[in-house]
Amino acid sequence: MTLTHIKYPLLICVCLGSLLLAFSSGQYPLSLQQQGMLLLHFFSQHSNDINDSAANVFWHLRLPRILAAIMIGAGLAAAGAAYQGMFRNPLVSPDILGVSAGAGLGAVLGIYLDQSMLMIQLLAFGSGMLMVLLVCAIARLSQQRDPMLSLVLVGIALAALCGAGISLIKLLADPYSQLPSITFWLMGGLSGISLSDLQATMPLILIGLLPLFLLRWRMNLLSLPDDEAKTLGINVRQTRLIFIASATLLTAAAVSLAGIVGWLGLVVPHIARLMAGADFRQLLPTSMLTGAALLLFTDTLSRTLVDIELPLGILTACIGAPFFIFLLIRGQGRR
Repeated sequence: MTLTHIKYPLLICVCLGSLLLAFSSGQYPLSLQQQGMLLLHFFSQHSNDINDSAANVFWHLRLPRILAAIMIGAGLAAAGAAYQGMFRNPLVSPDILGVSAGAGLGAVLGIYLDQSMLMIQLLAFGSGMLMVLLVCAIARLSQQRDPMLSLVLVGIALAALCGAGISLIKLLADPYSQLPSITFWLMGGLSGISLSDLQATMPLILIGLLPLFLLRWRMNLLSLPDDEAKTLGINVRQTRLIFIASATLLTAAAVSLAGIVGWLGLVVPHIARLMAGADFRQLLPTSMLTGAALLLFTDTLSRTLVDIELPLGILTACIGAPFFIFLLIRGQGRR
């Protein structure tokens, strides 16, 4: 039996192991017995000597960030796999069209204007989506023969402008109150996430995942030249727009909730491709499970590795960059 046949049971076991580790680990450890009693109390509505501190940690601290890690990990991995398939380039990441830079500019502006956390998230999401619309509009005006290349080039240019805007706001921000908040948000993290935050963001992530999952078989046809795909009955332009809109929605929702979490959408599809191959029908669910497990494990490390909580962006870079270099060397050796 090959890895391809056992990938789903293996990944589900890895996800469950990461889930138990995430609930159990932290400054307030929770044993499996305590977790079982808390779940039993929730379904039976009997006290059974439940510790109020343990219940508060389980339901209000661990559960929201664990659910957020699962949804964001799956969403960014799915967006990365979709972008790499659409652009036919394994080096493409979810922020290729400037969505992360746009969302970062919106969030930084919200922090600079002393807005509430809800307004900061709304500004991040709205500016990320607006950035992609602007990229698409400018790319249509360009004279490039390759529309996908136009999107990439315009995305890189506007992302650089957003980066300049972020640097300007950091320069103007209060160095004692606003600047630390801006810096930590840009490095990414899941601390402080509540169930109310998830209620606003989870539907957006699910809406973004649904078209990708239902139309995943069409991605295989988009890997063909456009003329061949059209002869097979595929509306190439419409299908690409659906995939771009879905992947952008996933990225903008994830960034608005957790900040900029780099490398996940770039590396996870490569890991999934080793297990599932290039068939997008298998690659997408494999990427989602792998991304959820990896971000959940990384978030657990971020709050348990040292006494202070490490930003997610630091850990994902430390894990993703060496692995990506390994994949490049491994691929060069095969050639």
